Amino acid sequence: MPRGVQKQNLPQKTCATCGRPFTWRKAWAKVWDEVKYCSDRCRGSRKSAKAAAHSSENPERD
Repeated sequence: MPRGVQKQNLPQKTCATCGRPFTWRKAWAKVWDEVKYCSDRCRGSRKSAKAAAHSSENPERD
């Protein structure tokens, strides 16, 4: 009798940065509802993209 869940039956989400689907990981078990990004790279690039957008909205005047 197999234990656990088969990999194709794990829940999936779509990354907020790159739009790719990613699958549940055991490390995310307690915080799965809060997970938005597929990797640290996507999470970091999202922050830098927001900062760039914010600075372009309020350009410094000379």
